[in-house]
Amino acid sequence: MRFIASYQLPPSRQGSMTYRIHNFILCSWIFPMLGVFFLSTVCSQAQNSLVFDPAKFVVQTQDFQGKTLKVRAYEKVVYVANPADAGQEVMNIYIPEEYFNNGTINGYNAETAPIFFPNKVGGYMPAQPATFIPQNGGGSGGPPSLAVVTALSKGYVVASAGARGRISPKGKAPAGIVDLKAAIRYLKFNDKLMAGNANKIISNGTSAGGAMSTLLGATGNHPDYEPYLKELGAATATDDILGVSAYCPIINLENADMAYEWQLNKIHAFKFRGKEGTLDVNALKVSDELMKAFPKYVNDLKLKDNAGKKLELNAEGEGSFKEYVKSYLAASAQKALSVGVDLSKYAFLKIEIDASNRSKVLSVDFDGYMTYLERMKTPPAFDALDNSSPENQLFGTATIDKRHFTSYAVQKSTSDASTMADAQQIKMMNPMNYVGAKGAKTSQHWRVRHGAKDKDTGFAVPIILATTLQNKGFKIDFALPWDRPHSGDYDLEELFNWMDGICK
Repeated sequence: MRFIASYQLPPSRQGSMTYRIHNFILCSWIFPMLGVFFLSTVCSQAQNSLVFDPAKFVVQTQDFQGKTLKVRAYEKVVYVANPADAGQEVMNIYIPEEYFNNGTINGYNAETAPIFFPNKVGGYMPAQPATFIPQNGGGSGGPPSLAVVTALSKGYVVASAGARGRISPKGKAPAGIVDLKAAIRYLKFNDKLMAGNANKIISNGTSAGGAMSTLLGATGNHPDYEPYLKELGAATATDDILGVSAYCPIINLENADMAYEWQLNKIHAFKFRGKEGTLDVNALKVSDELMKAFPKYVNDLKLKDNAGKKLELNAEGEGSFKEYVKSYLAASAQKALSVGVDLSKYAFLKIEIDASNRSKVLSVDFDGYMTYLERMKTPPAFDALDNSSPENQLFGTATIDKRHFTSYAVQKSTSDASTMADAQQIKMMNPMNYVGAKGAKTSQHWRVRHGAKDKDTGFAVPIILATTLQNKGFKIDFALPWDRPHSGDYDLEELFNWMDGICK
């Protein structure tokens, strides 16, 4: 790829400005002459740095797929009035240059272009916003995001926000999701001042970033987050979004340990964090106890499949829910077969060739599949008994770095500093608590992908999310892509086709 950046501020009337940009100019030039008593809400908050300034951009260009993309880059925009961490609470906004010359891309224009909102959160760590070109000549900003470049090539406005993370005393839960919600509010507050349609925001993230994306979609406008947003001086706007794209979201943390052991209870060898070995007697006991607790959780959800059949498990962990999980694995294998992938080496798949010489996956041996998948994490997978997991740090406080977040772990803790996170803090990091809940404007459109070779969390976790969404009337496109490990943004053409489908 070829990267060019032009660091020049444009003349005040450069190019053909959109009506939205004219609104800002009108506000900037006329309202001061009318006096402070006539200022609008937008202009009154300019003193708090919450008004988007269309003049503060640099021009950036990049060659992509045989074309030169030219964008106006508004980088390091602080999106709250009272940042807790000004180095993290910043946003990069990229707008195709065509939109300043009355142009169209992929059927979108300056008024109708959806806003793609990717985050770079990983491991619940602090995150900088994604970039269109490398920052500082390829320095600290790292490589550009292919998702960002692809989005701009397809006519989307891109807004990517940084967020606080677990390693900072100010970054404990729910700081990261509060930051991203504040960034959404900034975009909506400034909707009339910038290109793009803030009523069509689609979030995107992978792993913990996928969790953040699902939280944005599930918790829109919920009052639980309001005190935190007010403390930051978030813009006075809503934070619900149109759609959610999430890859392998690490969610439902207080139940994920049970789901992991239900799935991998019979797999005793592990490879995790540079270590490998076999579960000892104590670990096997923990695995058994967590696995046995999972059926009650599943049954209490009262989930149903597409035909309205109850999804349940008996005390041994067998039942319709397990068959439901296996059906997704079979569908994944079937899709791979349909594009010519040779699956003959997988003894855990029962494949039939019909009279038309077409291959069909008839069933999946669950235990055989788990042997193929392998175990990564030792039990408990998330709420470590010694308080050592990244998630333990996520649920800390400004003064306590790590805390437990499940009753099981706090009871069995081997840590000298064994304390339980606040119930409200735990609640606010789980989208399952907010999907369709009173007070939440949950996104109508969802696309969730979890690799069929992903062993960072159990398959049950994203399947429960997808099924809950479906049962509550939301539109969900869910799949387990075959042989795909823990990763994201690997099917961008399919992703943007889906996004176009909900935006046009």
